[in-house]
Amino acid sequence: MEKTKLSIPIMSDVFARGERPEYLFWVGSAGAFDDRYKKVTREFVKILTHFNVSYAVLGTEESDSGDIARRAGNEMLFQMQALMNIELFKMYEVKKILTCCPHDYNTFKNEYPELGGEFEVVHHSEFLATLTPSLTPSPNWGRDGVGAVTFHDPCYLGRANGIYDAPRKVLSAIYPSLIEMKRSKSFALCCGAGGGQMFKEAEPGDKEVFIERIEEVIASGANVVATACPFCMVMMTDGIKYKNKEEEMKCYDIAELVSMAMGL
Repeated sequence: MEKTKLSIPIMSDVFARGERPEYLFWVGSAGAFDDRYKKVTREFVKILTHFNVSYAVLGTEESDSGDIARRAGNEMLFQMQALMNIELFKMYEVKKILTCCPHDYNTFKNEYPELGGEFEVVHHSEFLATLTPSLTPSPNWGRDGVGAVTFHDPCYLGRANGIYDAPRKVLSAIYPSLIEMKRSKSFALCCGAGGGQMFKEAEPGDKEVFIERIEEVIASGANVVATACPFCMVMMTDGIKYKNKEEEMKCYDIAELVSMAMGL
């Protein structure tokens, strides 16, 4: 299969031509600055391009959703960020926002409306789930020993917004074996870095949360742990390193797995 060529549409350019893309793809701070999650952004863009999805990104006009500011207690900064973003979205006549980050998803969907920002917000797991009839793995995917996958439920996707089936639908479309951990869905253990925890020191205790969670991944027997959140990606990857399992276990975002399976 021919590799997908990437050309990222910028909202200001698209808007100037009189076009109105269906989606604003919100890249997010992790997707723009974290080296590991930049790979997720690229693979998801390959999928959008492959399926000729109408979208655009803000580019240098994108800042931050304000999620971490609110979790950390800086309500003034959150509202400043939110109001600035809402004004920008409305200027570009944005109706739908597509994002890979459950934290940004939750903020846009559940917290922006109180400040006048009413938008349809779609997490990439939900979006990918709508494509499952067309997610045809390449012939090599089945011959490469892809093994078994387990899905780690992000808190802000699952318990906060009730999205459990979409990522599993996506994984089931490309994987021969999907294993559930002992604690999954509404009972899933947090990765330990949400709610601003990523940016503070660990609190006293016998074991860090991500260690407990990666032990559950190992116990499942899966050789791939799939995530759908940049914070979960960091914590699960760190857990794999901590347990010296880098040779036999990998952590991927569901978008990466779809792109890999389809040979994009």
